[in-house]
Amino acid sequence: MLKKLIKFLTPRQSRTLADGPQILHAGEHPIRPRDISSGASKVVDILEDNKFQAFVVGGCVRDILLGRRPKDFDVATNATPEQAKALFRRSRIVGRRFRIVHVHMGRDMVEVTTFRASHDGNNHREAQRNDRGLLLRDNVFGDINEDALRRDFTVNALYYHPRDNTLYDYANGLTDIDSRLLRIIGDPETRFREDPVRMLRAARFAAKLDFTIEPATAAAIPPLAPLLRDIPPARLFDEWLKLFLSGHALATFRTLRELGLFSELFPTVAPLLETDDGFNLRFIEQAMANTDARIHDGKRVTPAFLLAALLWPVVLKTAAYLQAKGENPVMALQRAGGKVVTQQVERLAIPRRFTLPMREIWDMQQRLPLRHGRRAAHLVELPRFRAAYDFVLLREQAGENLDGLGRWWTRYQDVGEAERQAMVDALGNRGSGTKRRRRRSRPKSGGGEPA
Repeated sequence: MLKKLIKFLTPRQSRTLADGPQILHAGEHPIRPRDISSGASKVVDILEDNKFQAFVVGGCVRDILLGRRPKDFDVATNATPEQAKALFRRSRIVGRRFRIVHVHMGRDMVEVTTFRASHDGNNHREAQRNDRGLLLRDNVFGDINEDALRRDFTVNALYYHPRDNTLYDYANGLTDIDSRLLRIIGDPETRFREDPVRMLRAARFAAKLDFTIEPATAAAIPPLAPLLRDIPPARLFDEWLKLFLSGHALATFRTLRELGLFSELFPTVAPLLETDDGFNLRFIEQAMANTDARIHDGKRVTPAFLLAALLWPVVLKTAAYLQAKGENPVMALQRAGGKVVTQQVERLAIPRRFTLPMREIWDMQQRLPLRHGRRAAHLVELPRFRAAYDFVLLREQAGENLDGLGRWWTRYQDVGEAERQAMVDALGNRGSGTKRRRRRSRPKSGGGEPA
């Protein structure tokens, strides 16, 4: 599809948004009406039949031009949210900061947004900024030309009309697609201050599309990265899901680190990635690679496992500190898990349905080596066994020596009862968990509690 697009492109000119769009008619671009989902096409038809303008817009158009299958389709219109909602029986208005309409059309969910306009500071009752430029409210509506100015990146300012098969390029997005370049529309600092999450979107799109971030766009990100602290933790968690569970976790992780954004999401993890001979970095990158592989193979992934991997270095550091203070290893790890989760949810609002499995995965790292007697048979039946076992394999993949623990558990799951018992018997005192009377070591002096 991209090769087909290149022959339609004209040389890049100094055209700006003020000059209006470049309009490509049927035969001048490679998109076909059948590339659009039936749900999105029906939404456009209904809006236009009711005398409104409507276009398929943004990332779905970009992805079709790149030869990708869009996951979602968005429609932009001059109908207000209330007007759009009135036209569709299965619809609802969501959001307060940006009001949009979710329309359910058959099995499709189409996001319908009203054309937005620029505004001057807080002079409009539907617009509000804080003193750092963050848009707290942005429901100022306008026409399609103004809406293009409000889009984040040039490659997302593409509007497609399925009825007449016409493509509108407002910001030289087609040329940037050809150059595989991600460029923000307008002044980078102003646009990132308006919504710091755009910096995360830049990293995500660059990793997902294998694009280079345009130099001025990229240069603005590191000094503005601390603005992410103004974003509600719940919204950051939603963004985290998009960043790391879309099949490009490893590339996204590396891009976030390059741009200084990872430390804003995981402030306690970032300092540990350059320590311990690089093991922590290898461990987390291996977790990312495994997650990507599972997604590409169509296998199930859970946020709890990847979050458990991301925070594991901090859990170990905190547990070591508690042990040095005299805590026994089991309680030290449990307390460390709770402390680390409490710290992290202040930045990312990780739901309890994920934090509980995370802590169980961590706790079972101490239990899986204890296989004597009936313990192995009991452990393998626990609901969190499989995730904890996979976590052991991940640790070994990253280079940690666990004395063949992963290989032992792999075989244990594949054999019958008689051979399982023989495996346990062959351990002897290894893996028994027998307590030995040991002299408690005196805590080392110096050093503060880890963050």
